[in-house]
Amino acid sequence: MDTETSSFETSEMLATFLASTPLLPESWRLCNLANANSPQGFVAEQIGSIGYVAFSGIESVSGSDPSFKNLVPLPDVGNSMFHPLHRQTEGEEPVLVQGALLRIFENIYKDPGFQNQMQTLMQTSESIIFTGHSVGGATASLAALWLLSYLQSNFSNHSVLCITFGSPLLGNETLSRAILREKWSGKFCHVVSKYDIMPRMLFVPMDPIAPLMKPLLHFWHMYMNSPHFGLLAVPLSDDSMAQIFRHVLFHLGSLVEAGEEAVTGGMLRPFGNYFFCSEDGAICVDNAASVVKMMYLLLAVGSASSSISDHLKYGDYVGKISFQFLEKRSFMQGELPESSYEAGVVLALQSTGISCKEQIAGPAKDCLKVARRLGRTPNLNCANLAIKLSKINPYRAEIEWYKALCDRSDDQMGYYDSFKQRGASKRDFKVNLNRHKLAQFWDNVINLFESNQLPHDFHRQGKWVNASQSYKLLVEPLDIAEYYRTGMHRSKGHYIDHGRERRYRIFDRWWKERSVTGENYKRSKFASLTQDTCFWARVEEARDLLDALRSTSDPSHLALLWQKIDNFAIHANELVETKEVSIDVVAKNSSYSLWLKDYNELKSQMVQFRPLFLSFVNEEMVP
Repeated sequence: MDTETSSFETSEMLATFLASTPLLPESWRLCNLANANSPQGFVAEQIGSIGYVAFSGIESVSGSDPSFKNLVPLPDVGNSMFHPLHRQTEGEEPVLVQGALLRIFENIYKDPGFQNQMQTLMQTSESIIFTGHSVGGATASLAALWLLSYLQSNFSNHSVLCITFGSPLLGNETLSRAILREKWSGKFCHVVSKYDIMPRMLFVPMDPIAPLMKPLLHFWHMYMNSPHFGLLAVPLSDDSMAQIFRHVLFHLGSLVEAGEEAVTGGMLRPFGNYFFCSEDGAICVDNAASVVKMMYLLLAVGSASSSISDHLKYGDYVGKISFQFLEKRSFMQGELPESSYEAGVVLALQSTGISCKEQIAGPAKDCLKVARRLGRTPNLNCANLAIKLSKINPYRAEIEWYKALCDRSDDQMGYYDSFKQRGASKRDFKVNLNRHKLAQFWDNVINLFESNQLPHDFHRQGKWVNASQSYKLLVEPLDIAEYYRTGMHRSKGHYIDHGRERRYRIFDRWWKERSVTGENYKRSKFASLTQDTCFWARVEEARDLLDALRSTSDPSHLALLWQKIDNFAIHANELVETKEVSIDVVAKNSSYSLWLKDYNELKSQMVQFRPLFLSFVNEEMVP
């Protein structure tokens, strides 16, 4: 029996739900209509409270790049139609999509007819479904991403679903991650037939088979435009079909053998749910590595001719799926599973037309099990982090206790300066140790997040956004104090530009991008922690500016220094007046209070001697 303790929640359950509704048949009917007679490149229709928009799958045959090699960034100018997808993490490459497919969508999007149809559907429909066959499926995905972005910006409650049939890959890993972060993955269902080579093509290098793509697309185009006339069209030669099949199968197999990192790190990456269908039923898989492996395993038992013809058989599969799910399933002799978990695996395999006796049954079963485990891993990691967070809370509590002691101390230096000028006491040592332990925990959080081991919306979950902000407010002043205590600013430069840890910049972005529902309020007392976590670094820079002011006599340099100093003085005063600082900032002997005293003295001296200074400057300027 498998060591998996929880029940196998078969993807067949999701497939059963979709197959039990009219969504698939209606979507396919409109896809056929768009392919056969759609001069605008799309058709729209409303059925009850559901609005359908189907895109033609034959738009790219003339004029577009048949090899699909050109990746371009999604538009990101002004109020971008895909604005939410451009919230990349630091160091992440931009969202890239197939240029030919993007051009098709942009041409349709600019059509007043499309805009009018969408306005009508949004006014009269509760749900909108985008669909498309072949290249039309990729256009439908872009349309769904556009509408989801639009609805998010306009706070609309329309539901959106995208159903594609035999669609090619659309974009890179950054696009996939962005869709997951926005929680849009469940809104995409990509129907892929057992042997169809089109959804598999863009996983592999296209240059060797690029010359064969145009005649292949032309053949598919003829058939999709008119199935009866398409029967008369001359397909590719057997040699050409075999060449395409072997090339795709070989490179897809190499990708699978290289492991998950090769799959997830490739140029293009699948997103959403993949609905693998056969004459025996269908299953859904949503893990990228498992999607690629299933594509390879299913294609491996096909043939060159079936890989071409299966792209045109979605109507047959859609027509049979509902009946297949109503049939009573049974196990062949010798296939009786030992547990309900194994039974779920076997039924899922049957849905793809794979018998347990076939050679690929073992790898296919492993693939489904891995997909189940991988799907749970981010949430499990998040749960484990929550446990670890509770265990490190005592370290944070000890630092908070230390701050309270410093703020009440008779020396009136406050939290920042007490730590900066600390001695060798056991208490000071413990606080410094806790500072390092908390940094280690949060660095590990960031590593897990950036390596896709946490939920993709982790950085938007209130619990973690608030926890990271609280950590930053409490501990960054100590990091600044240590930086200047050890003289790092002399060798590296000031803290903000040369010493600030990357985690704080990341937490700044998380906090900035959070959803804010409350209104701003006016504080009646000082904040428990200074809201500008770099405040003390700015104080240290301002102290250096005052020192530089005393040692220079160049008028232009003096003016520049005074401008910087005055800007900081205004910023600090605003924080104090609005009580956005902790009580330690205004402590009698804090670095800020001492700096403010020096600043006011120099300012008064400048006012006193300003007439003499201007006279001296004017005399120097007279030839």
